[in-house]
Parts: sequence; C-alpha cells; structure tokens
Amino acid sequence: MFEEIMEKFSDSPSQQRVIRLLLERGFSVNDDGRVVSGGIEIPNTGIAREIDVDRRVVDATTDAILDDDELRPIFQNISAIPSLMDLAPVLDLTVCTVTVREADESGIVAAVTGLVADHEIPIRQVMTEDPEFTDEPRLYLITSDPLPGDLITEIQGLPFVERLELA
Repeated sequence: MFEEIMEKFSDSPSQQRVIRLLLERGFSVNDDGRVVSGGIEIPNTGIAREIDVDRRVVDATTDAILDDDELRPIFQNISAIPSLMDLAPVLDLTVCTVTVREADESGIVAAVTGLVADHEIPIRQVMTEDPEFTDEPRLYLITSDPLPGDLITEIQGLPFVERLELA
C-alpha cells in the first residue's frame, strides 16, 4: 500500500515527503484539506518547515488527497498512537527494537512477547510498524525491566530476527 500511495506522487518528491510525514506521524486530513491530529489543526507552515518544502506543496498534497477516492479514506481516518519510546529514558524503561527479515510473516509479535512473558518481565507497550506503510518495519517492545542476556540471545535466535537493538 505504501508503494502505491507514493507512486501517486511519483512526479513530486516534495509531495512524497509530505505523504511520508503524514503517515509517520499519524496525521490526518480533514474535509477542509487541513492537516490535523485528532481535532488539533497543524499549520501547513509548520509541516513545510519540518520537511523543508514550501507551504504550497503541503496545500497541493492535501488537495490531491481529497481529490483521490482511494487516498481520501486513508488520510481522513489515520491516527497517531501515543508512544512510550521517547519517555523510556525518563521513566527508566527498556526499549527493545526488533528488525525482522519478513515483516508480513505471522506470529512475530506472539513469539517475541511470549519469550518476554516466559521471563516474567512486564511489558508496558508493544508497537509495530505496518509493512504496508514503511520501508523497514520494526517491532518495538517497551518493558519495565531490563532484558537479561539469555532473553536477548533467545530473541536474536528466532528465525525471523534480523537485528535487535536495546535502549
């Protein structure tokens, strides 16, 4: 799906940057063509500044979204999920990032969280990036306790795990 969306903007790398930002941040587009997070409007100038494009590029992108029968329902219904990842250092939480070989394989979340549960480590949050919306989807696991070495080795030993990072 991500590639199909980006293909619709293949003639404009600037508009592709707007699309990528909307998807990454979970921003939606309301009926007036304004970028919003929930009911809070995000100024196009702020979006443009963030990704180094002209404000008119943001306007053109939101207009294109509303004019497209496939894109409109996607971007009018997307939403952000609050994440503990940036708060982890402040709250003394552990963030385990798992990069997998084939993200659309079934059982990935169950296998990783099952191993963590077997070690009786409380899980505060689990998030995954959708393989349809990102180039390199990851699984993020936020735990109350640090992961012991034997658990890290077990997770790394799962056949679908490409890389594991701890923060």
